[in-house]
Amino acid sequence: MLQSALRHGLIGLLLTTPALAAPTAEQRGKAFARANCARCHAIDRVSKSPVEIAPPLRTLHRRYPIDSLGEALAEGIYTGHADMPVFELNPDQIHDLLSYLKTLE
Repeated sequence: MLQSALRHGLIGLLLTTPALAAPTAEQRGKAFARANCARCHAIDRVSKSPVEIAPPLRTLHRRYPIDSLGEALAEGIYTGHADMPVFELNPDQIHDLLSYLKTLE
C-alpha cells in the first residue's frame, strides 16, 4: 500500500516537474528565433536589433497580423535586401514561431 502510494506520488511529481516537461510551442518558437533570427533581429521585448534595419520581432504584429504570416513562412520569406536569408519553415516550425511571436504582442 505504502509502496503504491509512493509510486503514484513519484509519477505525479514527474509529470508536473517543469524541468522534465516537454518544451511548449512558445519555447520552441523562441529557440528557433534565437537560432535563426537573433543575429539581426531583437527577439525579445526590450532589446535593440543588432542590425539597425532589421525590425525587432516584437513589432511585427504592428505591420502584419501574426496569423497571416503562416503562409509567407511556408512559401518562403523574401525581402528587398540580400542580407536576409530565405526561410521556408515546416508546419510545426511555423506553429511554434507564430506562437512565440504572439507572446511578444
